[in-house]
Amino acid sequence: MPLRSLLPVLLFVFCVPALAADQSKTKPGPAKKQRKPNPAMAQIKDVPGLPRVLLIGDSISIGYTVPVREELKGAANVHRPLTNCGPTTKGVAEIEKWLGDGHWDVIHFNWGLHDLKYMGPNNENLADPKSTGSHQQVPPAEYEKNLRILVARLKKTGAKLIWRSTTPVPKGAKGRVVGDSDKYNQIAARIMKENDIPIDDQYAFALARLEQIQQPANVHFTKEGSAQLASCASAAIRKQLGD
Repeated sequence: MPLRSLLPVLLFVFCVPALAADQSKTKPGPAKKQRKPNPAMAQIKDVPGLPRVLLIGDSISIGYTVPVREELKGAANVHRPLTNCGPTTKGVAEIEKWLGDGHWDVIHFNWGLHDLKYMGPNNENLADPKSTGSHQQVPPAEYEKNLRILVARLKKTGAKLIWRSTTPVPKGAKGRVVGDSDKYNQIAARIMKENDIPIDDQYAFALARLEQIQQPANVHFTKEGSAQLASCASAAIRKQLGD
């Protein structure tokens, strides 16, 4: 066989083992750490005979879901949608899925912090409220319209309803304006009054002790802060359950 014909064969014979040896020396990179599942998002198996409670809300409610379950253990089955319930626009779009086809005895609900936050001109999240083109994700008039739709739907469940007022925006919080929670809460309070729905006023509760229970320049709460909000929610729920 001519040398020219043997050359590809020789290259294959000598190069492939060398390549395999180089690959065998390559160390795998560090495995990515998997985020632990949030226990608030765990599926709840009902204890027969106990009333069913549904918590609807954003990450503030996610923070107090587990301690509410602990405080109401043996008194109620406490569920929540397995998502951050976001603004009222998401609520209107997904409320049927969250309610499901089961019976609810009490529904404790809130929307607000995602409605009042600012988005950029191309819907960039948590934009500077002072920047050109920034706008609230759901402005007050639309918030009122959506909240009325949601309240009407929740009333059809026959459950006892509890509105949880939107917690304060502290100084320095990105993409939100101090005082807007109060403005949106006033809209919500008017709707709740018209519909005879009691209010779990966590806005007033938190405002009186923000430095002790809220994270600095952040709408979210410390672990202890979430536990205190859970106590507020649990007390409001127990009252509706007749405990």
